[in-house]
Amino acid sequence: MPRRRLKQLWRGRLPSTVPKWLKLLRGASISASALLIAALVVTGVLANSAWSDIRNHSAPQITSATGLYFTLNDMDAQLANQLMFGTNKDLADDRSTAAKIYGERRSQAGVYLRDLSISAQGDPVAAASVAKAIADFGAYEEGASHALLLSKQNAHAAGRTDAETLAAYRSTTELMRTQLLPEADQLVTANDVAFDTTYDETTAHLSSARVAVLSAGVLLLVLLGALQLFLTLRFRRLVNPALAAAFLIALGVSITANAQISDQQEYLFGARHNAYDSVVALTRARAVLYDANADESRYLLDQPRAAEHEQHFFDKTQQLMNLPGATIGTYDARADAAMKAYRAKQEDLRFTGFFGDEFRNITFVGEREQAEKTVAAYQVYQKDDRRIRALVAAGDVTGAIAFCVSYAPGDSNWAFTELDKSLQKVITINTDAYEESASSGDSSALSGPLGLSGAAVVIAVLAFIGLRRPLAEFPPYGRERA
Repeated sequence: MPRRRLKQLWRGRLPSTVPKWLKLLRGASISASALLIAALVVTGVLANSAWSDIRNHSAPQITSATGLYFTLNDMDAQLANQLMFGTNKDLADDRSTAAKIYGERRSQAGVYLRDLSISAQGDPVAAASVAKAIADFGAYEEGASHALLLSKQNAHAAGRTDAETLAAYRSTTELMRTQLLPEADQLVTANDVAFDTTYDETTAHLSSARVAVLSAGVLLLVLLGALQLFLTLRFRRLVNPALAAAFLIALGVSITANAQISDQQEYLFGARHNAYDSVVALTRARAVLYDANADESRYLLDQPRAAEHEQHFFDKTQQLMNLPGATIGTYDARADAAMKAYRAKQEDLRFTGFFGDEFRNITFVGEREQAEKTVAAYQVYQKDDRRIRALVAAGDVTGAIAFCVSYAPGDSNWAFTELDKSLQKVITINTDAYEESASSGDSSALSGPLGLSGAAVVIAVLAFIGLRRPLAEFPPYGRERA
């Protein structure tokens, strides 16, 4: 094709006058501002929706599921305690306390099941899981009531449970161990996975949003710069104040939007991984701890199956603080050695389990110190357990029961209570950190992008105003060639 023909086609596709060039660049700049506004609004809505799901669904669901897991464990512990105490008059107060706690845990479990059932609406799989747990919970309550009635009717001494009561208890606690607790733990896992999915998807979407916002911002800056350059070359004016202001605002919006998206990702990481990973591990640890404490009561209550209950106790011990190769006889020495190595070098962690998860995710002020206190209290509790078993081995079951349930300083339940208090403090540190990150992220998720969108509107207005005077220099439909 001849060069002249190409030139004619090229001219036919481009503006032929200065006013048309100005209007084209102005329109493109305003359109780029609109794209930037759209990208900012979508980013804000996306982050706001994610925080709404996390704060109103994912995290509360995990709280309800871990709360259910904990209360079920303590219910069974208190049932075992009531049966273990028998009809001994000197243990009447302990039996009354156990009955009171059992009733409180039963009510709490009902509330958690109700909350989980409401949240599961619309999700057939989750609803079926909760319905199964509710049915099994009813069966457990019925079995527990039957065992308590038999214990009262048969009037057995502490640690000397009659065969009929023991059979009823075994059936009931087996339901708890093999069905209810796994169902509760499955609910914890499912909701934790859902939280992770929300986190992963939101983080990925925010990364895509960053690309969209920066692309729109760069396009806007290029167009505004081109418009300013065109005016400078054509009108011999160094700076158009309105366009210069629009360029600077666009630059600030682009930089600030990038920073805000980074902040949102940091808030999400802080809430999910720095804080809530530890919350989940530690609340699960608390539930397992109560279950282990119940195994001590089962050990004293059900002597024919003492070895089985001892193994269950040790299995949970390893869930909490796993020391590879340890036995119940060597565990205390191995734990002492592991903590000595840790104190010499914090990176030298020789244990895993829930406590290991926490020690590998220490982030917040005061968290390490409190975690160390918790493990120290755990070691005291473990050593008290060995004393209980030594008393039973020596034939002093009554003395073992008295030491096990006593809250006097130095006795087993006192050590357990101190451990529980310490563990709850670590949980609180992480829960507070989660709330702080979630609150900061939620409060700025939509307000920040909307504020920047307002600035982008100002950019479009300035682009329009900035060309009013240059365009006024041309008569309507001017024919002056660019």
